[in-house]
Amino acid sequence: MSRNISIKSSIDWPIVFLYLALVFLGWLNVYGASYDYDQTSIFDFSYRSGKQFIWIICAIGLAGIILLIDSRFFQSFSTLFYILMILLLIVTAVVAPDVKGSRSWLVLGPLSIQPAEFSKFVTALALAKAMSSYGFKLRSFRSYLITGLIIALPALIIIMQKETGSALVYAAFLLVLYREGMPGLIPLIGFCCVVLFIIVIRFSDVPFAGVEAASTGLVIAFILMLLVVLVFLFLYKSDKETLKYLSLGYLTLYALAALIHLTGWISVNFLYVSLFCISASVIYLCVNAIRFRLRHYWLIALFLVGFTGYCYSAEYIFERILEPHQQMRIKVVLGMENDPRGVGYNVNQAKIAIGSGGFFGKGFLNGTQTKLKYVPEQDTDFIFCTVGEEFGFVGSVALLMIYMFFLFRLIRMAERQREPFARIYGYSVVGIFFFHIAINIGMVIGLAPVIGIPLPFFSYGGSSLWSFTFLLFIFLRFDISQTARVH
Repeated sequence: MSRNISIKSSIDWPIVFLYLALVFLGWLNVYGASYDYDQTSIFDFSYRSGKQFIWIICAIGLAGIILLIDSRFFQSFSTLFYILMILLLIVTAVVAPDVKGSRSWLVLGPLSIQPAEFSKFVTALALAKAMSSYGFKLRSFRSYLITGLIIALPALIIIMQKETGSALVYAAFLLVLYREGMPGLIPLIGFCCVVLFIIVIRFSDVPFAGVEAASTGLVIAFILMLLVVLVFLFLYKSDKETLKYLSLGYLTLYALAALIHLTGWISVNFLYVSLFCISASVIYLCVNAIRFRLRHYWLIALFLVGFTGYCYSAEYIFERILEPHQQMRIKVVLGMENDPRGVGYNVNQAKIAIGSGGFFGKGFLNGTQTKLKYVPEQDTDFIFCTVGEEFGFVGSVALLMIYMFFLFRLIRMAERQREPFARIYGYSVVGIFFFHIAINIGMVIGLAPVIGIPLPFFSYGGSSLWSFTFLLFIFLRFDISQTARVH
């Protein structure tokens, strides 16, 4: 009885209420998205709403069991859980049947489970275990190697299962690393990689004055890199002379090249102009690094060389490594292709559904796009379009506000943890939920490629609902233990 009283008095009830509200609203929207005119009850177990109800009851039961387990259990066995999950992911990649091009579902009689969903909270536990060990600091190559392997290993196996979307979720752990001391330069480099990749791909077929069409994206990327170098140098107060010389040099060279090209004397290839600027900058920085013994000059020079190579390899990565359907999804998002009947069909129909909802929506079970099944996967990956069509702009904003309050509450919980293990796990929870919410809604409204990840507590499916429940309530159990000790 004392344990129950402790849980009741120590649990974060706002998070529990938000969880129950999201699960209930998700259930209603699964009913709305999968509703058939022959269906007489939301509890009809032959339809998805009835099956989802079973998953919900089981999830709440599992949540209660988790709250009764000592939090030290999860910390003590986190490494073992991780090893077993890696083995399960490998087995899944080998024996799972092909389902829509993916080998990520294990079929156990009438049930199908997706181990990749459960691997997220297991990886979060293993990462928290490693980073909370005595003397661990994100400062050495060894520490980055350990954390990188813990995060990358399950992600790579999931990619082998042809589940690229689920693998990309592991990028959410960058939030944890940043919170625990990773320099901001590393996320900035990652952001630059994404931006440069998009620029090179997006403008690769756009002709530009004096530049063959396939090189236009490289010119823009190189100019952007040079601007980043100027920003880096601006941060160092002692580099005013370097900043002045490089800025004047870039402006003069590009202005002179543009003048020559416009007058028609010579057809200037701006790709060579950009490469010359990069090369001259690297030489200048290296000379000054030796002359003044300044380390950041070497780092900036290395940045220029590394990203130049990356820009040249971006198109190779896009054409040779990504699958054709993945290439098409990226092209549709970037506006390079218009494929409303093919790859872009889902997003196009989702936009129509959301737009048709107007300000207040058409009303529960009155969505025509939903009822006529125009939107594929409308009760799983694209369930947000059901919210937009039936509850309109008001309902969509209300859902986003609930998610925002949910995330802010989780951040507050993570910050109040006194033990590093619980704090690190808490930020893992925040990162995973944020990634799922942002990318799922982004892909439904056309701001992100369609990568097939569920909306937390809304999308139909037992694997996703149970995995999110495990993820959340394990963190709640850690918070209860700390609150009980404080009081």
